[in-house]
Amino acid sequence: MNWKRLVVAAGLGAVAGYFIKDQITNQQNVTPEKALKLAKNTFKQQGPVSGSWIYMKAEELVKNGLTYNVYRGGVTRTLDGDNKQYEFFVDAETGTIIDVAESALLNQ
Repeated sequence: MNWKRLVVAAGLGAVAGYFIKDQITNQQNVTPEKALKLAKNTFKQQGPVSGSWIYMKAEELVKNGLTYNVYRGGVTRTLDGDNKQYEFFVDAETGTIIDVAESALLNQ
C-alpha cells in the first residue's frame, strides 16, 4: 500500500467532510428559542418587554400569496400603564419577522 496515496485520500476526505458539514449547518432552521430572542430584541428597540412566549412547533403561514414555515409567538409590553400584547410570526428558516399584529382579544 502506498502511504502517500493513503494520506492524500484521507486529506481529501477530511476537506470534503468539512465542506459538507458547513453546507448542512447553513441550511438548518432557526430554533424557536433563537426566533423568540430575535423578536424580543426587535420589540425592545421600541420599549421594554414585560413578557413573551413562542410555540415550539413551526407552522405554515400564507402571506401575500407566499407560503412560509414560521414560528408563532407573542410579547407583552407595558405602554402608559396599559399592557399591550402583540402576536408575531418569525420565518423558521431565516429568523426574519414576517408579520406582527396587536392581539385585540388579549387586550380587553
